[in-house]
Amino acid sequence: MPRRPGASHGSRGGRRLLVISASMGAGHDTVAAELVRRARERGDAAEVVDVLALLPYGLGAVLRGVYRGSVRHFPWAYAALYRLFLRPGEGRRPSGTPLARLAGSRLRELAERTGADVVVPVFHLGAQLTGHLRERGLLTVPGVVLVIDFELHRQWLHPGNDHCLCLTEEAAREVRVSTGTPASTCGPVVAPDFSADDVPGAAGWRETFDRLGPGRPAVVLSAGAWGVGSHLDTTVRLLADHGYLPVVLCGDNRRLRRTLSGTPGVLALGWVTDMPGLLRAARALIDNAAGQTAVQALAAGLPVVGHRPIPGHGADGVRRMAALGVSEVAEDAEALLEALRRLTAPGPERRLRIAAGHALFTGNADALTLVTEVADLARAGLRR
Repeated sequence: MPRRPGASHGSRGGRRLLVISASMGAGHDTVAAELVRRARERGDAAEVVDVLALLPYGLGAVLRGVYRGSVRHFPWAYAALYRLFLRPGEGRRPSGTPLARLAGSRLRELAERTGADVVVPVFHLGAQLTGHLRERGLLTVPGVVLVIDFELHRQWLHPGNDHCLCLTEEAAREVRVSTGTPASTCGPVVAPDFSADDVPGAAGWRETFDRLGPGRPAVVLSAGAWGVGSHLDTTVRLLADHGYLPVVLCGDNRRLRRTLSGTPGVLALGWVTDMPGLLRAARALIDNAAGQTAVQALAAGLPVVGHRPIPGHGADGVRRMAALGVSEVAEDAEALLEALRRLTAPGPERRLRIAAGHALFTGNADALTLVTEVADLARAGLRR
């Protein structure tokens, strides 16, 4: 592929990565940012592009607005869209490729201008885009899809991509069977601060928890970047009434934060910049989406309990995590309290759950290493 004048392979002769993210919440951008950080630390060059910004006619903003409004206010509508477009399974259903194709010329121009050696989608619409371009010979560098979901839905899959990285071997096997695309298992892409032995901010959070709820185990409730959840007020009151300190991550949902802040014995937070410290200071996470907060909690050694998941990919992901043994699902209030009783107290069940979560990070290859291997083989004229 021709390179722009003066372009080189990074500061120490490395590669150039172009990561395709999406501003759908914060999870995809968090993964993209960590992948870029790792690449630059190794001497490679890397940058991120929002696939929604590549779509013409303002379609990206419309897509984001529809999705956000659906999961916040009309979850039944998103559940229907998920069943139609995304849910795994046989049968002909609409594809995301026609929409992704609209961003094709802009991605090709960006790959050319940056001199990318590999394009790495971390969002499923990006995977459809790179797969479409590679299949037609319109993108001359490999596309390596990094699937950040535990449940592999159909829009992550496109046979034109060169390689797919999954969180589990089961998902990687499904990729190989469904599309014939080579697929590997990689560890979740999480910043090293979450698993560090000494997290400076944890002590400050513990002091805050002790001041607000002395003797009460702090339990974090994640509502994502957009503050989305089902009956969060009910769950919060349940926890407070049974001796826990609910710590609610409200994201940018100021209304939710104001509402929950009026509940006695509750700590309602907006956007938190010190997530490693917060998670290391808490005793458990109640999760509703199987997204990046759940993965960060596993890295931090925090037991995860799925409860009242958001519909669609959230519900499927929460149940997949539990099936893998890295978390639990509490279907009702009684099951939630029983799970927290076991997992917040010191003992073998807590230790086993923490160890299962850590195994995701210690038993698999690093995602960036696998990405750069594909890039290096392509540069050498080979295919993995």
